[in-house]
Amino acid sequence: MIALVVAIWPRGDDDTAGVSDQATATGPKATDAQVDEGQLAQARRDAALQPCPQTGLPIGPGSVLAGVTAPCLADGKPYDVGAGTAGKPMVVNMWAVWCLPCRRELPEMAAYAQRAGDKVTVLAVHAQEGAKNPYLALRFLTENNVHLPVVMDPDARIAGALKAPRVFPSTILVRGDGTVAKVLPQVFDDPDQIAAAVRQYLGVAT
Repeated sequence: MIALVVAIWPRGDDDTAGVSDQATATGPKATDAQVDEGQLAQARRDAALQPCPQTGLPIGPGSVLAGVTAPCLADGKPYDVGAGTAGKPMVVNMWAVWCLPCRRELPEMAAYAQRAGDKVTVLAVHAQEGAKNPYLALRFLTENNVHLPVVMDPDARIAGALKAPRVFPSTILVRGDGTVAKVLPQVFDDPDQIAAAVRQYLGVAT
């Protein structure tokens, strides 16, 4: 299924260090094809994603994600990203079903999240292209045994707030006050590399 999406999804020729640079496409997209509610509900059960974070902490006055709402993939409900992630350092991983390097990196992000525990929030955000089809995202995550909390970004509001580059995957490190510490448009090969970046830019040992 993923191979089919990758094969027919329009993309550019550049691939720097394994990172996909996705251009905006026009016309119908394979990733916009929908399924019925029963199939979608089963896909959610199969994926068994962690719920989107709710720290219960106050949001910082300078938080770039304040007021940004997007669908939480675990249940499909609107999720207040700024409020839900407030007060804790965060690793935001921008990915997409059509991104081959993401298939390799997401399991490493999941392993890092388990290692980091409650010291750092790890949130996966699906890019705008394909974000209107939660079914494909759920299937992708199930196939790769990834259960991270995931938010879909159909209007690119999260990407815009974080000033995320249009290369995938990209990782954005966010301070506890909601300000961006570092944007890293690269592929991480293992949890140690992620931990090193978190320590360097967020000052948290994980």
